[in-house]
Amino acid sequence: MAATPTTPWFAATMGLAGLIVGYAVANGMNGVNLALPNFPSNNPPAAGDTIPPPPPSNAEPADADDDPVMGQADAPITIIEFTDYQCPFCGRHFEQTYGKIKTEYVDTGKVKYVLRDYPLSFHPHAQKASEATECADDQGKFWEMHDKLFQAQATWSQAADAIPSFKQFAQELGLDTRDFDSCLDGGTHADEVQADFAAGSAAGIDGTPGFWILGPDDQKQQISGAYPFDSFKTAFDGMLD
Repeated sequence: MAATPTTPWFAATMGLAGLIVGYAVANGMNGVNLALPNFPSNNPPAAGDTIPPPPPSNAEPADADDDPVMGQADAPITIIEFTDYQCPFCGRHFEQTYGKIKTEYVDTGKVKYVLRDYPLSFHPHAQKASEATECADDQGKFWEMHDKLFQAQATWSQAADAIPSFKQFAQELGLDTRDFDSCLDGGTHADEVQADFAAGSAAGIDGTPGFWILGPDDQKQQISGAYPFDSFKTAFDGMLD
């Protein structure tokens, strides 16, 4: 009987198959699932990824409502972020992209930045984290609390009870802690946070971070996910041309 011809590719493929089968056999009693994982749409894209295509023509953009705004009132572009403070992808956006947008576009008067709440139900501390920023906003410290939450996300997001951390942040920010604690414990802004969530869902937000960018002449762009700064730069510069 003639020998079966082999090639380097054939040998490599068979070797890989053997490793997979061996792994499955070795771990069969542990219920190992070898199926490919499903990646959520808001996984952070790799650096260099291009901006997503424009939204469908029937997508209605979100508005700023009465939520906190950073930047000049007459800035030609508005970016509206829907965020979940416990979301690791939102944390990545804060760490890698938010600061560059602020420095290059908000601080230069080209963009105003609006922050709205979108606490996902599977993040147990997200609702109260959003309420904490709203309670801080009552005392003029919204953005400071926003920054605190993301800077310490890895710590409080793993706690069984995150509320003591939020109260500690309020103290560190010099807030009137009695008013802040009363606001947070009493759920003063719980309905407001949920109203933001409903508005985001109506505007096509289905994950976090989610963005609407509104430019001159009714230009609009929706971005879903922790895209790199260059993607936002492309959107901004295209609207400013």
